[in-house]
Amino acid sequence: MKKFVRSLALATPVVVGMAFVSFKHDDRLFEIARNLDIYATVFKVLNSDYVDEINPNQLIKTSIDGMLKSLDPYTVYYAEDDIEDYMTMTTGKYNGIGAMVSSANGKHVIMMISEGAPAHKAGLRIGDEILKINGIDVSKRDDFDSDRLLKGATQTNVVLSLKRYGVAKPVDITVSREIVKVTNVPYYGMLNAEVGYIDLKDFTANASREVRNAFQELKGKGMKSLVLDLRDNPGGLLDMAIDISNIFVPKGSEIVSTKGKVQDWNKKYLTKEAAIDIEIPIVVLTNNRSASASEIVAGVIQDYDRGVLIGQRTYGKGLVQMTRDLSYNTKMKITTAKYYIPSGRCIQAIDYSHRNEDGSIAKIPDSLATAFKTKNGRVVYDGGGILPDILTDKETYSALASALGKNRLFFNYAVKYHAEHATIKPAKEFNLSDAEYNDFVKWLSDKEYDYTSQVEKNLALLEASAKAEKSIGQIQSQLTALKSKLTHNKDNDLQVYKPEIKRIVEQEIVKHYYLEKGMREASFTNDKELDAALSLLKDSNKYNEILKGK
Repeated sequence: MKKFVRSLALATPVVVGMAFVSFKHDDRLFEIARNLDIYATVFKVLNSDYVDEINPNQLIKTSIDGMLKSLDPYTVYYAEDDIEDYMTMTTGKYNGIGAMVSSANGKHVIMMISEGAPAHKAGLRIGDEILKINGIDVSKRDDFDSDRLLKGATQTNVVLSLKRYGVAKPVDITVSREIVKVTNVPYYGMLNAEVGYIDLKDFTANASREVRNAFQELKGKGMKSLVLDLRDNPGGLLDMAIDISNIFVPKGSEIVSTKGKVQDWNKKYLTKEAAIDIEIPIVVLTNNRSASASEIVAGVIQDYDRGVLIGQRTYGKGLVQMTRDLSYNTKMKITTAKYYIPSGRCIQAIDYSHRNEDGSIAKIPDSLATAFKTKNGRVVYDGGGILPDILTDKETYSALASALGKNRLFFNYAVKYHAEHATIKPAKEFNLSDAEYNDFVKWLSDKEYDYTSQVEKNLALLEASAKAEKSIGQIQSQLTALKSKLTHNKDNDLQVYKPEIKRIVEQEIVKHYYLEKGMREASFTNDKELDAALSLLKDSNKYNEILKGK
């Protein structure tokens, strides 16, 4: 292999050098040929003279990744070894066991299990630490790649040796690999007797079918209005966004148009089927992590005044990617166009083609935003994602909660709780008693975690400013007194922030018993956007006034 790489590297400049003759009258092509020649020469010298042996595949991938990173985050190269990841992203399927593993500090812990997947059926638990895979000791390997070792051909077995809380000896479990389907709709159900709820988290190949099936089932249960949750949805396939929009808008409606460098790629996409329901009241939930295809669906609902959007401004990704097959079974996902939703606006928030002098990328300023109008004449704007009709504040956590989460203390306590309690109440009903919360507080007493409250941060800034202005001497005694009063006390803060901390612990525990569906149900008890949606759907007059622009 080494000889082949070296001979290839030696030959490349010759071939490229011939191109100089052909391209010397064309400045652009000449520059391309010249730089390819330089690149090949650099690679040849590294391969022949670098002190250590280089990995040609890894080095080339690193260089390609660096080149594409300078363009935008969505133009991506997939080496042959990464094709399975690409297929998972587009199809929502992969061969494996259906377990998400986190690797950190030499520990490889199962963080989530897909319901009904091989890992679930075999009895794996969230919190299990993987020690060995098919006899290979991974407990001391920081380079452990769960995707590579846990995935494999269907009907093949993988033997896991696990460290489980409360069990003295390692637990050996054999799991049979199968085709694992990553669901686009992890949860749907009735919020009350009349309001249905669909949580849409992806736009892979089966997304529209899953949403249609969920919608029809909820209609059969008496649904008279719908909450469509697009929060934290990063997007996916364009045709899925079109098909899902088609559920709610008539046949022949324009959903999106694309415009790029190549004229043949400039297209308008219309709905092809009769809608399932064009009248049912809809509330769409969004946040700043709703992107791409999810923004198309949200934008269609808003532009046609088909429903009301509640939440935070969306991410602002108005770019379209297409996949190009490359040589040697590799692929590249490349940004080819911008998309425009029915009102005519492009919601792309960042201009990757123009960078600041320092190389940074700035968002498109609000001053450059252009006004457009919805079907009913409501004013909407481009260049910054989609602004909901009803804005809510982004959920924030206390410094204490953030510290406990960062140090996995919520997770670790839930592992302990699950090991000590065979069953709990259904997800919607589960609550920690005061005694159980006090047990959590006691458990934390010997755990390492620290944090700085916002008041402490502000006080530190005040002290730094006073030092900079040389006035610290005048207020030093007051600052010292304030520090002594305001320095956080963990035990006290665990009581002050008890409602928040208790809620997070409850949701984490529920996840270990009822997985993703249970986690979603547990979150309903404290969801500002969902509460706002339910309140609006009760008030048909207000709902209609918003859509009419009153």
